[in-house]
Amino acid sequence: MQLNLTGRTALVTGSTQGIGLAIAAGLAGSGARVAINGRSPETVARAIAQLSEQVPDAQLIAAPADVATEQGAAELLRILPDVDILTNNLGIFGSRPALEITDAEWLRYFEVNVLAAVRLIRAYLPGMTGRGWGRVQNIASDSAVVIPTEMIHYGMSKTALLAVSRGYAKEAAGSGVTVNSVIAGPTHTGGVEDFVYQLVDRDLPWDEAQREFMRLHRPQSLLQRLIEPEEIANMVVYLSSDQASATTGAAVRVDGGYVDSILP
Repeated sequence: MQLNLTGRTALVTGSTQGIGLAIAAGLAGSGARVAINGRSPETVARAIAQLSEQVPDAQLIAAPADVATEQGAAELLRILPDVDILTNNLGIFGSRPALEITDAEWLRYFEVNVLAAVRLIRAYLPGMTGRGWGRVQNIASDSAVVIPTEMIHYGMSKTALLAVSRGYAKEAAGSGVTVNSVIAGPTHTGGVEDFVYQLVDRDLPWDEAQREFMRLHRPQSLLQRLIEPEEIANMVVYLSSDQASATTGAAVRVDGGYVDSILP
């Protein structure tokens, strides 16, 4: 299958590292012009330098802005007033005992993980529907379906993102624009390494720590390992293509079989 995104402009929020960086590489490798987003010009510049080595001839746009704020979203829109592909990847996570999650933390998780995506969909969707083509993907998580006791606030935000995706898919019905969620399973990133070591013995070598984490905290994974960011990116690139024209309003799983269901 040839996934050719030549001529398309894509924005990936939170794309200076981890899953976002892998998604940006995948889209650029398929021919899209990709806007790299992070909170500071320095992190964006480093990511662009890395991607330029990784993907020869990549067309990259620097789009530094804190899209978790109204002001930051406005700054981003000045840099990039229109896109064909929007991937809302920005997110925060962390563990906290359920009864110790403060009001401020609940609000922060909603603002970063949900409202940032809503703002950008609201800004870019009219242009997509007006042109009769567009792709929106919201990066969700298995935690949206299997709420982890150690981070209920995170799970809540990702459940909300599934609802946001389904609702905006209905708003875009019949327009040639698709809106989907990607349910990412436990994925190997720098942030996740830190999270794993919050829950298992910090003195363990990484391979042992990863196995112990999966055994104790994610035993239902059929993959029985952490997913690599490129594996999430592969699904996003497909959903961004013309070949995925009949997939919309869906919660597509790249979870290594973690969610114990025969339906999404």
